[in-house]
Amino acid sequence: MSKVWKEFTEALGAKVSLTSGYHPQTNGQCERMNQELGAMLRCICSAHPSSWSSHLACVEYAHNCHVSTATGQSPFEASLGYQPSPFPQQPSAPSLVPQFRRGARRAWESTRAAVDRTADRNKRLADRRQCPAPDYTPGQEVWLLSKDIPLKDTFRKFTPRFIDPFKILEVPSPSTVRLELPRSLRIHSVFHISLVKPVGSSPLCPVPAPPPPARYYKGGLGLQDPGLTAPRL
Repeated sequence: MSKVWKEFTEALGAKVSLTSGYHPQTNGQCERMNQELGAMLRCICSAHPSSWSSHLACVEYAHNCHVSTATGQSPFEASLGYQPSPFPQQPSAPSLVPQFRRGARRAWESTRAAVDRTADRNKRLADRRQCPAPDYTPGQEVWLLSKDIPLKDTFRKFTPRFIDPFKILEVPSPSTVRLELPRSLRIHSVFHISLVKPVGSSPLCPVPAPPPPARYYKGGLGLQDPGLTAPRL
């Protein structure tokens, strides 16, 4: 993040939370809003998909007028303190600045309280199905989920679910880890903890042999087993 953006967020008193790769749940509110806007545009522009930009303003206004179940208010009411009319009206005398500030502050405080109550309720419901995540430390080795890793394999179904293990270089936050990756992968080195699992050993279940190292094959990085690529008879 640039220095200008850091100073801008500090001036606003905003807390910056960077997202990790292959984990869209980190920015769930924005992703959910994009899903709703996309669904509305598909209904309107199904016959003429190229005309979506001409309907975007109306779709955005409709979304901002929709009352949220979490706050009991629309985005317009939460940010402005009132619901603007979609039709032009006679110009009225502008409201006084102190009066507008008091109304906006009341709307923000009630919205913040409603959002906190909804977040606490959703957290209690989600925690019923969750288990505590393991504590990772620098130097520890972990397996990395290969689902979203761009590997070009001859047989994708036979690719191991977890690759290497990799060493943890840093723990930037309780939910992310930075791994020591080879340069050939060319991906961001910070991952959410749901995409890794610790390397463990037990006398009853010894550590399995690691998969073959990734190497360049047909112009891309992938895994190849010579026994599976033999010609058919």
